[in-house]
Amino acid sequence: MTETTHQAWYVVHTKPRQETRALENLQNQGFNCFLPTMQVQKLRNQKVQTITEPMFSRYLFIQLDDHTQNWGPIRSTLGVSKLVSFGPQPAKVPAELIELLREAPPAEVQRLFAPGDQVLIVDGPLKGLEATYQAQTRKQSARKPAKPRF
Repeated sequence: MTETTHQAWYVVHTKPRQETRALENLQNQGFNCFLPTMQVQKLRNQKVQTITEPMFSRYLFIQLDDHTQNWGPIRSTLGVSKLVSFGPQPAKVPAELIELLREAPPAEVQRLFAPGDQVLIVDGPLKGLEATYQAQTRKQSARKPAKPRF
């Protein structure tokens, strides 16, 4: 889709945790969309995992033609809640902001813990003990032998 004077970027509010579903369904209908994402660390199944998640939870951007495009199908698209509006007017986003988000270098993954951090064990047989975090994986901890702390 080429940029014309009638095209602008708008904000789509999605259903909870359905940003990717909304993106895919809107793109399948021929809409030009953008979902900025970032890498984060989360604790899942007692393991620290690096995952990709939306930069703006429950929001994505869509480029629409103000004069010729039918906006009707957007509201009934699976994963979409609504177009963000201020009163009766859908909220426009400057094209410069979209370009900045697209061209931004990937952010460094925010780590849950860093080696040397003091942690409190909250579950399991060692519950209540304080410990020093040494590494995310066994491979990392095998490289640096742990010094016992008593």
